Amino acid sequence: MLAPMENVQAAEAVIPCVELQPTLAFFTQRLGFRLDSIFPAADPAVAVVSGYGLRLRLQRGHHGAPGVLRLACMDPGALAGGAPAFVAPNGTRIELVSCADESQARAGPALPPPGQAFTLARLADARWIEGRVGMQYRELVPAQPGGFLGASHIRIPEGGPVSDYVHFHEVTFQLIYCRAGWVRVVYEDQGPPFVLAAGDCVLQPPLIRHRVLESSPGLEVVEVSSPAEHETRVEHGLALPTPALRRERAFGGQRFVRHEHATAAWRPWRCDGFEARDLGIAAATNSLASACVTRVETARRADSRGHAAALRFGFVLHGGLELEHAGDGRERLAAGDAFVLPAGMRHAFHARSSDLELLEVALSSAGARSGSADVELEPAPG
Repeated sequence: MLAPMENVQAAEAVIPCVELQPTLAFFTQRLGFRLDSIFPAADPAVAVVSGYGLRLRLQRGHHGAPGVLRLACMDPGALAGGAPAFVAPNGTRIELVSCADESQARAGPALPPPGQAFTLARLADARWIEGRVGMQYRELVPAQPGGFLGASHIRIPEGGPVSDYVHFHEVTFQLIYCRAGWVRVVYEDQGPPFVLAAGDCVLQPPLIRHRVLESSPGLEVVEVSSPAEHETRVEHGLALPTPALRRERAFGGQRFVRHEHATAAWRPWRCDGFEARDLGIAAATNSLASACVTRVETARRADSRGHAAALRFGFVLHGGLELEHAGDGRERLAAGDAFVLPAGMRHAFHARSSDLELLEVALSSAGARSGSADVELEPAPG
């Protein structure tokens, strides 16, 4: 039996119309589609046109909705005099969008919009939804105007082979941290597949092709991205692994990073009483972002301070944490809870258990890249 890709030789979207000639003239003369075929010669009832990667079958007397055709244009106003949409003679709605707007929407904002607020997502309130290739997603950052930052807690409860495909993301920044279990992945120009184990992390630079192959039961990862909403595009022309090994290759100005916790060094953190292992993100992104995992070094409480990052995201990996933040008192956080600190927000940490581990990711504004990521403030009372 032939597979669909071997069996199907062509595809057409059927566009019904009451009268063929005015509809054909509209699609060819106004929209620039090319006429490929028309029949019968006497009193034509069907015309096939193509253009912009589409093949349309204009068919007189066909029953069905006239549909919507979306066109991305360099100058939408040239087609419709500034109107965002218009209607073909057969009723098909033509929607016009700017190519520049489409590109900006994919790239996301360069900075978070003003008025960002502290946000908190508790594991106890989690709502899991099914996402791509059967993975389960829990959103960690509420939808905010502009969508500068997105974060998800992702899990595969059963484990085993993953029905993924070679793909890439249109992002400015994307980090994957393995919280529990393991996952086998493969990346473009980064050698054979490898296992990302609990405590390990990768930086997925913009547009790098990759694929998830299999996972352990109970896999959990944390994904942090900018922008929050971005396209996942399927790569049909590249098989992984690729034959070349190019560790220093740049993708969108960033390098791939594979951080392995087993060989990481722990150093004093920005808050007294804690130590951290740097995940290597700042060096690979030209300080667009930074990331670390911190843990308790001594039992003392960290002083209150602000920070110069555009946004700072935290996820409690293990143990318990008390977070003090400006104006809203204190929050007791447990493993699986996450928060976002907007730029400059004064805050302090206090470990509630000796096994505390916190993942922290900071996204920079343009002004923060050349300076310190943190600003010391006077100690908070108590």
